[in-house]
Amino acid sequence: MTSAERPMPSEAGILQFMEICDSFYPPDAVAASIAQQRQWYDALCARFDRPLPKGMQTRDDLVSGTIPVRHYKPANIRTATNLLYLHGGGFVVGSLESHHAICAEIADHAGAELISVDYRLAPEYRWPAQTDDCFSVLKQLLAERKSVVLIGDSAGGNLAAGLAVRAQAEGLSGIVGQILIYPALGGDLVSGSYEEMAEALGLTTADVAYYRTILQAPEGDPVSGPLALSSLAGLPPTFITVAHYDPLRDDGRNYAARLAQAGVEVWFREEPQMVHAWLRARHMSEGARAGFAAICAAASRFAGSR
Repeated sequence: MTSAERPMPSEAGILQFMEICDSFYPPDAVAASIAQQRQWYDALCARFDRPLPKGMQTRDDLVSGTIPVRHYKPANIRTATNLLYLHGGGFVVGSLESHHAICAEIADHAGAELISVDYRLAPEYRWPAQTDDCFSVLKQLLAERKSVVLIGDSAGGNLAAGLAVRAQAEGLSGIVGQILIYPALGGDLVSGSYEEMAEALGLTTADVAYYRTILQAPEGDPVSGPLALSSLAGLPPTFITVAHYDPLRDDGRNYAARLAQAGVEVWFREEPQMVHAWLRARHMSEGARAGFAAICAAASRFAGSR
């Protein structure tokens, strides 16, 4: 596909965002070593760093003695519900630092304490290490009788959706909502947006296939690919946002439709000018700013702080 045929948004802010991203994280980054990918990603995240909201307190801790987490406590807490954030990065890159400002801003907007999980990454740790780490943190919060809103972007959206499935299977209660941000949910890689947006800016279908190969999660497992669930009935209220210019778009579309058909309360947004990973553009793109405001509003609604 030529550059002229490549699916392209027209919003100036998001195009500028992609230019900056490409200068830090090359479009063919997955061809580089894992160490190089992480170095590029860390530099990219640092480029979009923001000061934390006034009065925000953070504290690092370990769950079960091995799983690093970061607690965010905003100056104005309006709910006892906790937000549990799982970062994106294809299960290969990302950390507590990569989504530091994003987590702080969501916590501040929602007036809720937020916990971010530094789960183990592939290829050093294959599936199910990632979901097991996150589930351990979730179970501790639920054991403390905390109500929890699950939030995750991209790979983290996959993990968040999978935690809701695991919790339901184990009869755990206390998840009051889930927010899935351009999530990877186990689509077929060949139809719909996987074909239409195969060469999209920011993430290609080949990139998605690469990350799946590294993770080595079993196909057809409803935790690693929640679209494989035979029934979605009984899952928590769900907010899903997707980017139009993203091969993962139809994963979120199809999951939202199936949740609604199963009688689950669901809100769905498709950001018409956005590309994958638009969260980082929330302070330079009108579309990303509106999308982020909707995420924060969903967190507030689920947490009962508005």
